[in-house]
Amino acid sequence: MIFDWISALYNIEGLIAWGGLAIICLIVFAETGLFFGFFLPGDSLLITAGILSAAGVLNVWYLLLFVSICAIAGDQTGYLIGHKMGRLLFRKEDSLIFHPEHIAKAKAFYDKHGPKTIVLARFVPIIRTFAPPVAGAAKMEYRKFVSYNVIGGILWVFSTVLGGYFLGRLIPNLEKYLYLIIGIVIVLSFLPIIIEIYKHRKKK
Repeated sequence: MIFDWISALYNIEGLIAWGGLAIICLIVFAETGLFFGFFLPGDSLLITAGILSAAGVLNVWYLLLFVSICAIAGDQTGYLIGHKMGRLLFRKEDSLIFHPEHIAKAKAFYDKHGPKTIVLARFVPIIRTFAPPVAGAAKMEYRKFVSYNVIGGILWVFSTVLGGYFLGRLIPNLEKYLYLIIGIVIVLSFLPIIIEIYKHRKKK
């Protein structure tokens, strides 16, 4: 049952054919704003949407506008959840993800690298889901968060969608090779995480 759901979620072309712009907006909001959204497709979804918009399946201007709004709204939601519930989430000493020590580390990290973190986190799967609530829990200055959330959201959406769009315009019938492109994008998306895990293990 679970594998059927995962298979359906990562059948990106089928998802877009079924739900169009609405399902893209919903997935982007959930991935960036809700904890359970960390497993949803992000980069691969938007690049595929860009390729399909080049083929005339979607309107690229509507895609850029509405998906950017949902990406920004998602991060805002994540920040507010972290700000309101962060102390409750991070109070269990035996929690692997929500350990209280992570709040102190996150606050120090965001105080030093906050703006850069919010922008760069957009381009890393899983990290983009948890960065906003951790920023909220660490009490990152709200005005600063909003400013860089807008910048990061627009950069992420425009770079992925337009990247796919221009690829689709440059290479005829590129939509026929979507599964190969999606596989490459997923591998490249997770590469920074794999490198960081390798570096961490090497240090140990």
